[in-house]
Amino acid sequence: MTHPLTQKTGNTWTRQVDCDGAFVRLPTSFHSQISPDPDALHAAEAGRYHLYVSHACPWAHRTLLVRALKGLTSAISVDVVHPYLTDKGWSFDTAFSGSTGDRVNGHDHLQQVYQQASPGYAGIITVPVLWDKKLGTIVNNESSEIIRLLNNAFQNVCAHPEVDLYPEALRAAIDDTNAWVYADINNGVYRCGFAQSQTAYDHALNALFVALDRVEGILLRQTYLCGAMLTEADVRLFTTLIRFDAVYHTHFKCNRKLISQYPAMHRYLAAIYHLPGVAETVDMDQIRFHYYYSHRNINTTGIVPAGPDVLQQLGA
Repeated sequence: MTHPLTQKTGNTWTRQVDCDGAFVRLPTSFHSQISPDPDALHAAEAGRYHLYVSHACPWAHRTLLVRALKGLTSAISVDVVHPYLTDKGWSFDTAFSGSTGDRVNGHDHLQQVYQQASPGYAGIITVPVLWDKKLGTIVNNESSEIIRLLNNAFQNVCAHPEVDLYPEALRAAIDDTNAWVYADINNGVYRCGFAQSQTAYDHALNALFVALDRVEGILLRQTYLCGAMLTEADVRLFTTLIRFDAVYHTHFKCNRKLISQYPAMHRYLAAIYHLPGVAETVDMDQIRFHYYYSHRNINTTGIVPAGPDVLQQLGA
């Protein structure tokens, strides 16, 4: 029997809603690895790899953060899609400030990148995409895997090899933290915003704020989620928190409380934002425009609000 999800057409917010009205994220398709071994199929080399991202997307933002923190900005190039997610998917239109076009393959839409890598590809078209310029194909399009590749595989070409966001001694704690943060916060805001039944929304909202309270409790005791050092778990949480007050609180109806009303979490968000290279990965204009203008099923007028000025609140 065909699963209800496979019968949907259109974009994320219509294709990935189950029969009970709950948002269910579909899996990604490309899962190849990059290796420091020079004889590997995808060997780690400066200048060989390229990221296709959206500044609006928190999953793509993860990869930009790790790229910056590891000092890979010169080794791995980036192109940015237009923030409006059309019925044809992400485009390389350059009319919005910060959008670059496709400077590697010259395509008009991201779906053409997928088709180039896999002719006849019929899966979901998502960012981020890690592209191998030498072989002309997609290496990986799963953000959680890409950030580990950027952290581990490029030690010989990155500017900050001393930065380890997934240290062996903390891996169990990081994995455990990632599991509940992803389910109830990273994906939880989408489960609220894309819910199509009151029951699905209520369940997601309750789980979201239980998890946010849990984060606040942790950060009252220690600097970062897994102790005294910044890890992958913090990178993954940051990209949701930086969008929360400007977008998720109102647009996705996650409005029990603002992140600015959590003292420890707000200090934590500001501290990460001011780390070297992080601020340059945040484009609040693209973030705001994408959500409010693209999601006409939620915001029928497409009017993009002016605030709040989250970055000013962080001391930008």
